[in-house]
Amino acid sequence: MKTRTITFLVLLLTVAMLISSCSAAQEEAPAASTSQSQPTESMEDMEESTSMEGMDMGDNPAIPAGLAYLDGQEIRFVHTEVSDPDVAKLLTDMMASPVILVPALAQAPDSMLANVYVFKNGIPGMGPLGFQPDVFDNPPGTEGYSPLRKIIFLTWADESKARELKSLAEVQASLENGELSQEISNVVVNMPFVVWPGGSR
Repeated sequence: MKTRTITFLVLLLTVAMLISSCSAAQEEAPAASTSQSQPTESMEDMEESTSMEGMDMGDNPAIPAGLAYLDGQEIRFVHTEVSDPDVAKLLTDMMASPVILVPALAQAPDSMLANVYVFKNGIPGMGPLGFQPDVFDNPPGTEGYSPLRKIIFLTWADESKARELKSLAEVQASLENGELSQEISNVVVNMPFVVWPGGSR
């Protein structure tokens, strides 16, 4: 009889311990579930970190800018693409930066084009043919502005009388009085402005 009583007490103690253990597990479960339900990083954060990974924001690409004249003032511009292979090589060598050949630019209608005046002789300088810098018309902000420009070559009739021209008005006056002649080419260059009177990028 005494042995049965001891066995019964041991059994009750074991059951009590099991019940206590289960209750403790149930109390801890919600806490674990709560901690797992909290996202550690949103999808937007993950996408942003992935897209920016490996980028060095200090290494911005640089394109060398050329110098030209517009309305009597200096401007800066870049050559990016051109329709003619010989001009592409000339500009690439001059700027020590690739100017990409895009023959289809020559098909652009005149309504999409502005002009750039390039000197074939005259005052030595920084122009693409070794003479004075180019002269541009139609700056940004005017109705005729376009980064696409048709090359118009200018030649001094008497090179000894050449002088540096810095505006379209001066070019037109020299054409009208016969000091200059012009050759309108079919070469189109993409020449976005970088710095111009009253503006910059």
